[in-house]
Amino acid sequence: MGKSLFKTKAFSIFIDKVWENNPIFIMVLGICSSLAVTTNLTNALVMGLSVVVVLGISSFLISLIRNYISDQVRLITFMLIISTFVITVDFILKIYVPDISKALGPYIGLIITNCILMGRAEAFASKNPPFHSLLDAVGSGLGYTLVLLLLALIREFLSWGTLFGSHIIESWVNWNLMSIAPGAFFVLGVIIIFSNMITTAMKRSKQRKKQ
Repeated sequence: MGKSLFKTKAFSIFIDKVWENNPIFIMVLGICSSLAVTTNLTNALVMGLSVVVVLGISSFLISLIRNYISDQVRLITFMLIISTFVITVDFILKIYVPDISKALGPYIGLIITNCILMGRAEAFASKNPPFHSLLDAVGSGLGYTLVLLLLALIREFLSWGTLFGSHIIESWVNWNLMSIAPGAFFVLGVIIIFSNMITTAMKRSKQRKKQ
């Protein structure tokens, strides 16, 4: 029963977006926020989970009503649905975690401009059933979140010698470059290079097994 689960279309859709078609690694989407909010792990985690929630709910809802949306107002309808959930998440964060909300600044509100959300709505949710759309959205969101966390882990540790604000090495010499955008861009580039190398190696391994 476990094996059959891993071979289902639903599982393939989910895994494809988490790794093989990761929105940052492969499609190079959501770069601005990934550079801006990854100065520490806490901010990256909150931002990533916010995107997962908004992306999952909005894609599911868009898929549910896809047959009732006219082509002429398709994009603006997607934007209205996404922006509604973005505003809701923003209010929730301001109420329950005001310090983190303040640290993230405008970037929660700017989730609406993240190409990942409109991309999944247009490319997948508007053409597929709700459950598959939900898995596609959550997979894309988690793929995005994993990259944010990896980037934040490297940047926070190198910048201040901390993880989630707790000192790991007390006498750490701060790498100030890692706390600014150019340092983030460099780290992200290295991560993308290594991810592409791993993906290429995995594809070659699969081809060899088929032969």
